[in-house]
Amino acid sequence: MLKNAFRKYINNFKGFSREIWILTLVTFINRAGTMVLPFLSKYLKEDLGFSYLQIGNILFWFGLGSMVGSWLGGKLSDKIGFYKIMIFSLFVSGLMFFGLQFITSYVGISIAVFVIMVVADMFRPAMFVSLGAYAKPENRTRALTLVRLAINLGFAAGPALGGLIIMSIGYKGLFWADGATCILAISIFWLLVKEKKKPAESKEEKALLESNRESVFKDKPFWIFLFMCVVTGVLFFQLFTTIPLYHKEQFNLTELQTGLLLTLNGVLVFFMEMPIVSYIERNKLDKVKIVSIGCFFMAVSLFLMLINFWAGILIIMMLFMTFAEMFAFPFSNSFALSRAPKGHEGRYMAIFTMSFSAAHILSAKIGMGIVAAYGYQMNWLFMGILGLIGTYAGFWVMRLVAKEQVSS
Repeated sequence: MLKNAFRKYINNFKGFSREIWILTLVTFINRAGTMVLPFLSKYLKEDLGFSYLQIGNILFWFGLGSMVGSWLGGKLSDKIGFYKIMIFSLFVSGLMFFGLQFITSYVGISIAVFVIMVVADMFRPAMFVSLGAYAKPENRTRALTLVRLAINLGFAAGPALGGLIIMSIGYKGLFWADGATCILAISIFWLLVKEKKKPAESKEEKALLESNRESVFKDKPFWIFLFMCVVTGVLFFQLFTTIPLYHKEQFNLTELQTGLLLTLNGVLVFFMEMPIVSYIERNKLDKVKIVSIGCFFMAVSLFLMLINFWAGILIIMMLFMTFAEMFAFPFSNSFALSRAPKGHEGRYMAIFTMSFSAAHILSAKIGMGIVAAYGYQMNWLFMGILGLIGTYAGFWVMRLVAKEQVSS
């Protein structure tokens, strides 16, 4: 029986091209090295001595840079191709991470974080477009899930390793690790994957592309869906902004213990997300409904944080957040890509990834602001209610898409 279950699990990973597997490996190396983000708020507070409001402002610039980078990455992917953007983004941002550790002033680190994120997050929409190029249409959601598995496996290793690095050699080691893994990852991609050239477009295709140019701005279900994505992002990014600080201040957890809680998230996603996605794909369940359920689970996880007298609640909260993530994120990527007309995938994925950048801005700014003014309890209450509003938006999108299908 165990052997049969293992065979079924392995079958979920069949049918991918060589390029998808290499992209998955590259993503894992890059993500395992992304140790700065989970500890950034702690680094700014404990090493550099910034206030909550200053940290919120720096994370605002982090998110704004991410937003600009996502827009640029998507636009340039449509113009000059995803391949060049991916190589430029990871190589240059890797060099920038080396330098970030030497900047310690409030203004300096705000500017540096903004510039690094502009360059670093050009990678994301380009990577999503590359999946469309290298994956078969019927495998696209599973390919997105495979890359997310690599992200989460890297994420499982990264925070725990990051916690150990901080405890042994300090925060400076994180910047060296982050920069080196960016450069290593994209070097592997450049050596093993060749650029896939776009076929020449006919006059009819060019005319169709031109007529579709403004379609994204008229796509009402897409924009309401983006609102729900922003909400899920705001809730999820609390894991990297207010929650690590809360672990220390409310329950006196060490960096390693915080890292292990985040590792629990990554390990569960690694083993469970692909079977869940395969089941949902096989049974053709509504993608927007699944994302909406994910948003609801996120709301529940933040409401659970209101229990502030028992450290065990942090594990239960992480379980709800993990299942929320497995429902929300793979299918939000897939739904956004499915709305894009041919030739405008970069534009759609740029706006989609910008929604998560906006979420990062709002998550840091609102979360830190509420904590500074009213305390952690009010923040968890606010975030939980926001999650319920996002869930309602998801069911609204379902109704609009159903109407589209009836009228078409």
